Amino acid sequence: MSQENVDLAYRFYDAVNRRDLDAWLSVTDEHAELVSILDSVEGGHHGHEGFRRWWENVFDNFPDYKIEVGEVRDLESSTVAAIRLRGHGSISDAPIDQPLSQMIQWRHNKAVRVESFRTEAEALEAMGLSK
Repeated sequence: MSQENVDLAYRFYDAVNRRDLDAWLSVTDEHAELVSILDSVEGGHHGHEGFRRWWENVFDNFPDYKIEVGEVRDLESSTVAAIRLRGHGSISDAPIDQPLSQMIQWRHNKAVRVESFRTEAEALEAMGLSK
């Protein structure tokens, strides 16, 4: 199971980078939750409709948005990935270059919760684990 979830995580990120919404949603549960580090500004993203809203917002504002994936760690029913968000603002051309740690909880080969953290330690702590 562990390598399977790691492979699913890579498929999840690859679909974003290829701009393939259908492939992205195919590895996402229809009731999944996406929790961004900007949730207080963005509001929550629930279900496929929320994921679509996130997708449109990101690519409208950062047309060259990419997720660079470092190590993806298996934690049984979850993965934690070291990622870096890169892109440029569509209006300002201001660059983003944001390292994050992202936890994905998996159930039946689908992401059921995707949550971003500023550090791996924060992600692990939220999961009740320590580094």
